[in-house]
Amino acid sequence: MAVVLLCATCGPASSVAAADPRASAAAGPCPGATLEPNASDGAAVDAATLCLVNAVRAAHHLHALRANGQLAKVATSQVASMIRWDYFADVRPTGQTPLSLVGVTRYPAHTAGFAVGQNIAWGTAAFASPEHIVAEWMASPPHRAIILTSGYRDAGVAVDPALPGVLRAGRRGATYAMEFGVRHF
Repeated sequence: MAVVLLCATCGPASSVAAADPRASAAAGPCPGATLEPNASDGAAVDAATLCLVNAVRAAHHLHALRANGQLAKVATSQVASMIRWDYFADVRPTGQTPLSLVGVTRYPAHTAGFAVGQNIAWGTAAFASPEHIVAEWMASPPHRAIILTSGYRDAGVAVDPALPGVLRAGRRGATYAMEFGVRHF
């Protein structure tokens, strides 16, 4: 079973592309798409997740998202926080939101403004693969809306082959966070 959760505190950067709701994440070949995350394949799983999201965006005539190191650091921090503090939510127990986390990085430096969105997910066994997680996001209207928001330009992905204790119940799995962003100059 995979569970996904929308970032309720982050608004879209602009319009969402109209598209067939049955579009799948398997819109193109992405190496590592079927990997079950483990300690040695993190970079491949992160890259496959971004590749799959970009394939979906291409199928909907949207531009590809560029990998951004600052957004990847926020995603990594979000996943680590959920695992360490044993919760699964967009807003941290300290009250920090995705917007506030990105706001203190270099991402918005020298801009007139910025917008962010966040998708998080977890899965176990084969349901933890990038292919499955992106398919689940696309099947969820709020997550789909974030992925298909035309205004986003950048993204950062982080996947950890661990689950918060509250979700684990003796199972192996992975926790995902994907940050979406756009800077306005």
